[in-house]
Amino acid sequence: MALGDAILACLTERPMTGYELAKTFDSSIGFFWKADHQQIYRELSKLRERGHIHGREVVQTGKPNKLVYTLTAEGKAAFRHWAARPSTPAQIKDDLLIRIYALDAVDVEPLRADLMARLEHHRDRYERYERILKKRFPLNTALPADLGKLLGLRIGMRYERMVAEWCEEAITALSAIQDTANVVQLDAATRERTGSTE
Repeated sequence: MALGDAILACLTERPMTGYELAKTFDSSIGFFWKADHQQIYRELSKLRERGHIHGREVVQTGKPNKLVYTLTAEGKAAFRHWAARPSTPAQIKDDLLIRIYALDAVDVEPLRADLMARLEHHRDRYERYERILKKRFPLNTALPADLGKLLGLRIGMRYERMVAEWCEEAITALSAIQDTANVVQLDAATRERTGSTE
């Protein structure tokens, strides 16, 4: 997937300015596809050159004029073509997991501090998703046009909760290795959550 595809996805909802697109990335699509504001504005120029979007200037009084971007017929066709292709499963690239992998060769205290920070990060994101869910979908139902947004929120919440639980498990395991030189056994509840029978 390219950033342009994510921008086209946003514009299927409604015409938006570059600022509105950037805010949409900050509050929704950006949870799954990161882009900063400069990248979004650069990509908008490329999409215009390809004829996938049209920018209409809106004159404003007392402030600079703004460009409102709309999908063109070519842009809609390009997005539909992209959306019909098979997706690529996400690959994890996380330096924390590399440190965990080489646990016997790293200092435990900085690793524990890193895990605590990650735990807070994922708890905060879970709570943010939860606030959005309660505000936009208070009955946990959606009209067909918004079903994809609801499903995205739900997988986001599950992911954040799962990673937070794993961080808690890892922090507990690190405490255990400091208390003993013996083999560390994960508790039964952890084994049930992970489906392990060992």
